[in-house]
Amino acid sequence: MADTPPIHDAAELTRYIEARYHARHREQLPVLAAMAGKVESVHAGSDGVPKGLSGLLHRMIGEMEVHMKKEELILFPAIRKGGGPGIENPIAVMRADHDSHALEVAEIRRLTGGLTLPAGACGTWTRLYEGIAGFVEDLTEHMRLENDVLFPQFEPGSVAGAGNERTE
Repeated sequence: MADTPPIHDAAELTRYIEARYHARHREQLPVLAAMAGKVESVHAGSDGVPKGLSGLLHRMIGEMEVHMKKEELILFPAIRKGGGPGIENPIAVMRADHDSHALEVAEIRRLTGGLTLPAGACGTWTRLYEGIAGFVEDLTEHMRLENDVLFPQFEPGSVAGAGNERTE
């Protein structure tokens, strides 16, 4: 798969998002949650321990799985069929979910001190923060592609969505 998103073809962009981002998040989060749990357990009481990070990542696994399934089963198939009346409703739900994910990313940054490792951090802690940095980068780009490129094509009144409204 090319790593250049097909931004001018909405149907292909949905497939790209599923293959590039949905699959990657499903790989990343369980591993990161397990590493966070290990770091919190082994280093309990040490300075800089991201206490609560494992729990947050475990919650994100569930929330993001629901979010991605809504896209895969409802929104993306509708987009592949060209949109249509009412598509702005699931898009609004996805945008609200993205706002929640952004708050969770802010909480990850708070718990990790901006992904700042303490002196002498172990290998697992180092890999955890490196993995989280990659996850946050992927999630941020995933949400940007949807919010700024894909969704406006199907939202009445947006510049990108102008002319996409269907009439019966």
